[in-house]
Amino acid sequence: MSRRYLSFIKMDRFGAFNERVIGPFGPGLNVVYGKNEAGKTTTASFVGGVLFGWEEARGNRNTYKPEGAERSGTLVFSDRDRPDDDVRLSRVRNADGLQGDATLVQDVDKNTYQTMFSLTSDELRSLRKSSEVTAKLLTAGSGTGSSPAAALQEIQQRLASYTSKAAGASHSFENLRARKEQLREQIHVAAAEAERFKNDEAELAELAPQRSSLLERIEALNGLIEQLSATVSQLEKLEAEKVSLDEKIARLRRDEGEVRTSLSRAGSRVPAHLSTEAQERSTLDAIEALAAEEVKLAHSEDLARENYVTSKAVYEALLETTDDRQSIADARHKRRTQLVLSIGVPLVSLVAGIMLFVHGRSINSLSFTALGVGLAFAALMLAGAALIMLFRPDKVEEEREQRKQDALWVMVQDKKKYEGCQNATRSFEQRKNDLLAEVGLDQAQGSLRRARMLIEEAREARSDRDATKLRQQALMSRRHALQERRDAAEEQRRALCERAGLDGEATAAEVEALMSGRIRQRKSLLEASERVNSRHGELQAELAAARSLTKLDALKLEYEQVATRIERSSRDYARLLLARSMLEGAIGAWESVSQPEVYREASRLLSLMTKGRWTKIDMGPDGKLEVTARDLAVTGPERLSLATCQQVYLALRIALLMTATNVGRSIPVLADDILVNFDAPRRAGAAAALAELSQVRQVIVFTCHKEVVRALRNAAADLTEVPLG
Repeated sequence: MSRRYLSFIKMDRFGAFNERVIGPFGPGLNVVYGKNEAGKTTTASFVGGVLFGWEEARGNRNTYKPEGAERSGTLVFSDRDRPDDDVRLSRVRNADGLQGDATLVQDVDKNTYQTMFSLTSDELRSLRKSSEVTAKLLTAGSGTGSSPAAALQEIQQRLASYTSKAAGASHSFENLRARKEQLREQIHVAAAEAERFKNDEAELAELAPQRSSLLERIEALNGLIEQLSATVSQLEKLEAEKVSLDEKIARLRRDEGEVRTSLSRAGSRVPAHLSTEAQERSTLDAIEALAAEEVKLAHSEDLARENYVTSKAVYEALLETTDDRQSIADARHKRRTQLVLSIGVPLVSLVAGIMLFVHGRSINSLSFTALGVGLAFAALMLAGAALIMLFRPDKVEEEREQRKQDALWVMVQDKKKYEGCQNATRSFEQRKNDLLAEVGLDQAQGSLRRARMLIEEAREARSDRDATKLRQQALMSRRHALQERRDAAEEQRRALCERAGLDGEATAAEVEALMSGRIRQRKSLLEASERVNSRHGELQAELAAARSLTKLDALKLEYEQVATRIERSSRDYARLLLARSMLEGAIGAWESVSQPEVYREASRLLSLMTKGRWTKIDMGPDGKLEVTARDLAVTGPERLSLATCQQVYLALRIALLMTATNVGRSIPVLADDILVNFDAPRRAGAAAALAELSQVRQVIVFTCHKEVVRALRNAAADLTEVPLG
């Protein structure tokens, strides 16, 4: 067994896979298990694609090419004796070839790989559909892309076609010789006829220049007439355009006069100081400043007036309070009451104290004596206090007088402020009137609101003036454009007349007259040309038989071609004879040397798979494959069941791989769900056959059936399982 084996599969971009690594694989029997659509068939196709090139798009075949990207990936081959010594084989584009140590696959081509190393369920199922089951199995037994027997039969058929007399065999010797003799006779007849028509041909050659000259002159006149006709049409169109443009220009001139009148009226409505937008903004700013100042002054005047009215009312109220007689009488009555009380109460208290003192002394009562002294003392204190109160100034009167003076001062100050605000307002009104007069807004009569209205009217007038100017410019621009078009039309008309060979001021009628003369000239030329053509036709009719003159050259050329084909057929016939001899020798060598060993090994494997039901695979005397049963009954593979036919095919493939150990020693055998149609006993036998194959080659089985995994595990204890999902 080879030291090298496939250990990892790395799909960078392939089908639905992207940066996917599958492995590791062992050097013996491996099983890749995954559910349906997990990518088993994709992985198997990837291995073949890296080794021998990606599939090209043909029909509806899936090439696993991702959209917008190239297929790419790597196969890693490890060494059983040196685990660190890996070999990597990579591929991106088929044009770049295989990258890496290609010696691993140098002894195997793509056809051999597909025939020997790639086993698929589709290939096994096709045995039922194929009408050449024996040829398919013979192909598997020989290890080639086609059956040796079928190839030999194809060579025999092709050899027979070279001696056939059938009309469809164009390369047949008999048909080619007959055609050569026929061509020789035709060449002799054509040469005699060619001599007879030489004189007619000479006369016909003399007529050719005359016909060409007449045709050229007629064509020139046709071109000139067409040019004159187009010139007449264009002149009429240009003259009509000039009339229309003159009318439009006159209308635009009238419109320009009306616009100038409107512009004069619009300009008179715009004051001199408001003729520009900058002047308007400056005037509006000044008016806004005046408005703000006017509001401020009005507010100040209103506030000063209110303060003056309020202080005057306060002062007058104080004056009214001071002049109230009832208040004065009440104040005097109150003072008399205070005087009586301040004298009477202390006097009574003093008399009572003296009496208590005298009584206490008389009765020797310390309490009455002390009480009498206390009352007397208190009376004296009250009398002193009363005297003080009587002679103290009247504070209420003083406060009232002070408030009156304060109110008078406030009223005077508020009045001065109010008069100052009135003076400021009169001064502002004068400045406002002067400013409005200065900017030409006398009509506002001092009203800022009216001034704004006048500015708005001036703005509208200026807008009307500007719009009128724009319209005037547009009208002038249109008039100039129309004038340029009219001048261009006039220039074009002159150019047309000059090209027609007339004066630049010529009219359409003059051009029509020139065109009529050219038409008469063309008519005479056409009559002459008709006479020449009539004679030319007569000569052509006489020389109709002379076509063999050109046919003579064609016959000579075909005669040489037939001679060359006879020579080529002779060489091909000799090569086919040599190929038949070599193929017969190769088949004989295969049957005597390689075939017996492969069939013996295949018979043993078939017996192992079928539990001894079928014991032998061999080649019959007629070159067809035969299968022998346990009871020695012999039958062809086309009469076997699908499963048995697949087992025969699988036995041949495995036998071929086990005997041809020197071919593709490092390439793994890939089997994609090849055991699905086998029952349990035969599945176990096929698993045992694959296990034997894994002793000499690396085998990788792809399946989605758990029972297949179990059968392989029972057949090989060292089975490597790789999940895929």
